[in-house]
Amino acid sequence: MDGRSKLPGIAGPVANFDAMATKVWFITGTSKGFGRIWAEAALARGDRVAATARDVATLEPLVERFGDAITPIKLNVDDRSAVFAAVAQAHERFGRIDVAINNAGYGVFGTIEEVSEADARAQIETNLFGALWVTQAVLPVMRAQRSGHIIQVSSIGGVNSFPIVGLYNASKWGLEGFSGALAAEVAPLGIKVTLVEPGPYTTDWSTASAARSERIAAYDGVYAARGESRKNWVSGDPEATGPAILKVVDAAEPPLRVFFGSIGLEITKAEYARRIATWEAWNDVALEAQGPVPV
Repeated sequence: MDGRSKLPGIAGPVANFDAMATKVWFITGTSKGFGRIWAEAALARGDRVAATARDVATLEPLVERFGDAITPIKLNVDDRSAVFAAVAQAHERFGRIDVAINNAGYGVFGTIEEVSEADARAQIETNLFGALWVTQAVLPVMRAQRSGHIIQVSSIGGVNSFPIVGLYNASKWGLEGFSGALAAEVAPLGIKVTLVEPGPYTTDWSTASAARSERIAAYDGVYAARGESRKNWVSGDPEATGPAILKVVDAAEPPLRVFFGSIGLEITKAEYARRIATWEAWNDVALEAQGPVPV
C-alpha cells in the first residue's frame, strides 16, 4: 500500500511513505491542549495524522507547516455516523490507522444536585459515548491490520472521585470500565489499549473549556474545601506530554494504565489503601451476605 488517495478538498495524492517506518494517527480534539501537542509531536517526527476538531480552521497552522502529512477532519464526536465517516476518510487517505487517540472531552463543574439534565447528558455523550464511537469505528481497521493501539484519555478522576466534578468522574470511570474489558477482548488480535490518566495541567480544561452549573448556596463549604485541597497540587507543563506520549505509543508492551503528572500515583495509592481498609473492616458483613456455603 503506497498511501495514495485523493479526497475532496485535498490537493494531490498523499506522498509515498513506508508504513513500517512511520505511524498513522487518528486524534480527536486537536484544536488545542493535549490533542494539539500530541499531533504536533507525531507530525514533527515524520508520522501522519488525521486530526479532528469541531472547527477545522484551528488546524490551518498545522496544515501550513506539515502539508500532506496531516488531514484535518471536521468532527463532533457526539455524532456516531460522523465518527465512522471520519475514520473511513482517514483510512482511505492513509491506508491504515496505527494509533487512535480519544482525546476530545471537557469537564462539567457542579455538585451532583446542581448539575442539570442537559449538562449531565452532554458530559456523558462526549466523554464516554464519543470515545466509544471512535473505538468501535477504528476496530475493524485494526483487526484487518492485526495491529493498532487505542489510547483513551482518562484522568486521575477516572480512578478517584472528587467533589464538584462527579459527572466528569462518571464519564471517565465509564471510559476506564469499557477500556479494561476492551483490552482483554482485542489482545489476541494484536491490538493494544492504554488509558492515559493525567493530573492537573496548565491547559484551559478547568477554565475556558469547562461547563459550570448554577450554584446552590448550601454547597459553598464544599467548594471552599475543594479549593483548599487543591492548593498543594502542582500543575504539569502540557508540552512535556509530547515526548511522553511518543514513549507510550512506541513501547513494545505499552501499559494498560499510565499516569501523566506527578500527583496521580500518590493520591491513588492513598485512595486504594482507604478502600482496602474499609473492605477489610466490613468483610464480616460481606461474608454474612454470602449465605451458607455448601459443604
